[in-house]
Formats: sequence, C-alpha cells, structure tokens
Amino acid sequence: MAFPPPPAVLSARDLRGSELDTAPADALLRIYAWMHLARITDNRILDLFRQGLMRGTVTGGQGNEALIVPLALLADKALDVTSFTHRDLGGHLIWGQHLCVHLNQYFANAGSPTKAREGNIHRGDPANRSYPMISHLGAMLSVVAGATDSQRRQGKPAVGFAFFGDGGSSTGDIHETMNLASLLSLPVIFVIENNGYAYSTPTSEQFAPGTELWRRAAGYGMEALTLDCTSDVAHVARTLAAAIEKTRATSRPMLIEAQVLRLRGHAAYDTCDYLKPGEIEAMFARDPVPRARAQAVAAADAARVEAIEAELNAYLEVCVQVSLATARPTAAGMADDLFAPASAPKSWQAEPAAPVQLNSAQAINLALRKVLAERPESIVMGQDIGIYGGAFKVTEGLLADFSRARVLNTPLAESACTGYAIGLALNGHRPIEEFQFADFSTEATTQITLNAATMHFRSGAQCPLVLRLPCGGGLTFGSFHSQELESLFLSMPGIKGLYPSTPQDAFNALLAAYEDNNPVLLFEHKALYRRGRAPVVWDPNYRDIWSPKKLRAGDYATFVTYGEMVYLATEAADYLATEYETTLDLFDLRALAPLQLDAIEASLARTGRLIVLHEGRRTHGFGAELVSRLVEKHFATMKAAPLRITSLDLPVPFAPELEKEYRPTTDKIIERITEWIG
Repeated sequence: MAFPPPPAVLSARDLRGSELDTAPADALLRIYAWMHLARITDNRILDLFRQGLMRGTVTGGQGNEALIVPLALLADKALDVTSFTHRDLGGHLIWGQHLCVHLNQYFANAGSPTKAREGNIHRGDPANRSYPMISHLGAMLSVVAGATDSQRRQGKPAVGFAFFGDGGSSTGDIHETMNLASLLSLPVIFVIENNGYAYSTPTSEQFAPGTELWRRAAGYGMEALTLDCTSDVAHVARTLAAAIEKTRATSRPMLIEAQVLRLRGHAAYDTCDYLKPGEIEAMFARDPVPRARAQAVAAADAARVEAIEAELNAYLEVCVQVSLATARPTAAGMADDLFAPASAPKSWQAEPAAPVQLNSAQAINLALRKVLAERPESIVMGQDIGIYGGAFKVTEGLLADFSRARVLNTPLAESACTGYAIGLALNGHRPIEEFQFADFSTEATTQITLNAATMHFRSGAQCPLVLRLPCGGGLTFGSFHSQELESLFLSMPGIKGLYPSTPQDAFNALLAAYEDNNPVLLFEHKALYRRGRAPVVWDPNYRDIWSPKKLRAGDYATFVTYGEMVYLATEAADYLATEYETTLDLFDLRALAPLQLDAIEASLARTGRLIVLHEGRRTHGFGAELVSRLVEKHFATMKAAPLRITSLDLPVPFAPELEKEYRPTTDKIIERITEWIG
C-alpha cells in the first residue's frame, strides 16, 4: 500500500527562534502540531503493544515533547548531527522519514528501516546524520561528537545534539565524551533528559543530596543551564534557539539539564509501583502537551487547533492501517548484510617504487605516512602518538609532518575516543586509532563489538574504521600489556581482523584495512616491531593480505599459524624436515576474519593431518575455531586427531622464566609435534 500524503501542517519541519516573535501564532501551532502527533503516536503504539501487535519493548516519550519537538524543529536537519534516545519519538518524526516508516519499525515488518533487525526504538537515519542508539547508555554521545567534528572538518557549521537521561549521566562514557568535546572544542549540545527516574531508581538514590547535574559542566570548562520543559513551550524554544545559535557560533560544547516528565513509566511493562502516593497525579498536572495546546489556542484560535488535531488523528489511523497491512520480514540477504560491500581500491601512488629495508614498526609508519599524504579523509589518533610517537614509536614524526588536525593525541578515554572515531567514520572520514596496548581496548569493548561491528547490519551505514592493537607477549610486560585478544573480539560478528607477521605484510595490511568499509582490527605483535628488517615496496596485490600465505610445502601435515608464531613455526618446520625428514605445508593465516580457508582446506584434503599454533590461550582460543571449521568438513579423510599448540590457560605471568613457560617456544613446538607424530 502507498503511504498516505502527510497533512500540510507537517510540511514545515523547521523553526527559527525569531518566528516566536514575528509570527507567534504560526510558530506555536507548528510546535503544538508536532507535539500532538508525537503524543498520539506514542499512545497508539502503547495500545498496539498491549494488543500484542507489536513486540519487544515500548518506551514512550509522553512528557518529553516540549523538549524534543522545539529542539528538533530548531536544528538544521541538512547539517546537524544527533542520536535520539528512548523518549525522543518527536525528534525522529521531525528529522525525517514518513510516519509509516517509523510505525513499520515498531511493527518490525518488511518496511522497517532496519529491515526488522533492530528493536523498535533503535532506529535512526544515518544518511542524514541521525545515528541509531544502542541500549548501552551514554555510548552514543561520542559518536555524535565524532560526526559533528567530521562535519566541521568538511567546512560545515554543524551542531551536534547528544541526549542522555539522569540515570545515564552516571556512566563513564558521558564524562569521557564531555571532556573530549571540551578539549577539542566541539560544538555539541549535551542534553540531560532529567525525568527523575532511572527505570525505578529516583534521583535521590542516584546522586548525593543537593546534586544539580548541570553544574557538572564547570568541571569540563563548558557553559551549562537548566531548563524546565513542562510549562512554557515558547520559553523553552527561545532558550534552545539561543543555545543552538551560540554553540554554532562559538564551536564550544554546552550542557543543558532539561526537566522533563515520564508519564508512562520506563516502558510498557513498567507497573510504576515504586512511585509515591500522588506522584503520578502531580506529573500529569504538569503535562506539557495540554499547556502547549493552550498557548497555541491563545495565539491562534481553538478552531484552527481542533482542525489540526482532527487531521493528525485521522492521518495516524490511516498510517497504522498501512503499516499493519505491510508484509512480514524475511531473512533474505541477512547474512550478506553483515559486512558493508567491498570498496573499490583507492588510487594509491606506486610508492615506494624500490624496496626499502624496514622493520615492522617502520613499515607501519611508512603505511601511515602514505595514508595521511594521499588520503585527505584520513585521521590518525591515539594516546601519546603525537610528539612522543606512540608507546612503540610507530607514529614517530607523523605529527610534525601532518599537523595536529590529522594526528590527534587523545586523552585516556578509550571508549569515548573509539565512539568519536565511529562518528568520524560514519560521516565520511576514515580514522585509524592506535591503542597504546591491545589490552586497553577492552575499555572500548562496547563501542567495538556492539556499536561499530553491528552498524551496517542494523542500519545499512558503513563504518570504515581501523583499530591498531599492539599485542602479544614475550617481552615481560605482564598480564595487562601482553594479551592476545583476537578470540575475544572476533567472536562478535561484523568485525574484520588482520594479523601480519612481516614488514611487507604489515605495510600491505594497513592499506587493505584502511580502504575496507568495515571496522578492521589490525593486530600488531609487539615483538615483531623490531625483530629485523626486510624489503618493503609498493605491492599492487596488497589486498592478497586477506588470504593465507603458504610458507613451506610438505606432505605430512597442514600447519597453520599467524603473528609471531610464524617464525617459531618456520623454525620447527625446517628442523623437522632436516632431522626427521618430515615436511609440512606451513601457512601464515594473516587474515583472521573473515577466514579464507580454501587453500588450507585443499592442503588438508591432501595431507589428512592438521596442526594449529597460536599464542593465545587454549580454552576458547582462536585455534579451536580453526580446528572446528577444518575438521568438520574433512573429518572423514583425517588420518589423525588435530593438534593444537597454545599458551597455558593462565594470566600472562611477568618474570621471563615464567613467561617462557607460559608461551609456546620452538623447542616446545617441536616436542609436541614429534610426540604427536609418535
């Protein structure tokens, strides 16, 4: 069925603050029309949910309309950036897309903008810089900050709008992001939707007595104000207009604590039995929608208001029927949408034209230089990567040659900085983020695995992001600086992973990861940074890094490894060939996700025996996945049980004697294989 044409009153999705003075009747009617539509839609959604026609959870915005509607009308939808939350249906409606599209999302039907892959409130319009929220409160603020900075870097005077509740204001991501926005002078308006409750927990149990949330802004050097959004909608609109204008002009962040209401509890299933006697009645007495209606009636006339209400009521019912009649979703194409489509190769210059002798750290530095010099949309960021050149000097000299705008030193805020990188990536930039140690990336696990990794599947948006992870042991750094995290991260769908072992592969891997349209983890073993030099040259086949490389040919078994273990495996394979006349097909896996195993499978079909070596621990280690995938297809032709050689199931110990016992060594590899040969 075709979508019904919207009423004429909905054709105006913008508002200028001056209209409240020059044309108050039209301005107030416009605000009220959208408030009324948001309210009746929220109420109708609640009814449909209670009838069993909608599933999941319904978290209405009843009581929030006098904040979100004026703000969304005042925003520049052609420039600005936002990520709406649970209570912001009015903002979604104004930002764009037909009402039927939004209803389709709640019905999770074939017309859902997320293809019914996401919950009913987790929608957005990424093409127009409205980014879909995730349930982890506070995580989207940094994405808004990054996308807003991306707009500014492109010369567009955008403002970002980042929303969170009183409960969410306790999360670390919010404080990290406000600090980052102030440090970088980003024009983001942070809006606390303070309705007095985090689900059932009142503010009195969230904060110390006397806490005023808006005053926290002083600690980040930003302006702040508090605004009652329950009484005078014209005053709210004027205040917001002034705040937006100032933020746009000064490029300084601002914090607004908006006092709003939550008239229907946390969600449809909320019994609200935690409220005190008379509390809900007091809330409804402050309901902003009847007050906005009274202001519209006073400025225009009752007949005009009633006519608008009748038209909107009828329009909503037609849209509900259209969405109810829309087909249910199918799973067709679902697996294909996990990753964004492959990008065309970038127009790289064929340099270095002649081989240069480099170690892996220098090769990565050279690749970063190439990216920064040839790709204006690139940004390199991370802790201590500027003057210091990074913890392992991989970024040495980049700041001096490419400026602070392109080589960005970040504060110790891995989650917010990764969210900021996601925002940059969603809006046309291609950031490369260095974690000081791979271990510290666990601080950004939500951003990596539940935000960036799922972005294309749930919204269709591309998230081209490279995350560099200095990893691995053998350097006596202990448990918090030596982890192998590929098994942790790559068990989550939507992430790609490369693990080069040579300087040339490290150079190629960074270029291949950079031009990919998905988040790519680049694992860089710290012991390989300066293991030795080898020739590095422009390789037109750099994309071959996504496939395994055969290092040795043999008949007895298929031997698969990656990272620093490649060198140990090579030594072991050469020893076995010399001393035992036992030859192995040795493969450097290189790409851990997605796995390209065709060549390895062909080898295994011939040898019938499999050895997998990796530095990570045995239990839930990456080798278990490799063995499972290979053996389940070739079990009938296997001549022996597969052999896994790994580190011990322990935290990484510190002392060199202990770490040597913990990790595989060449001698232990040879011993395990000879025992297995039997």
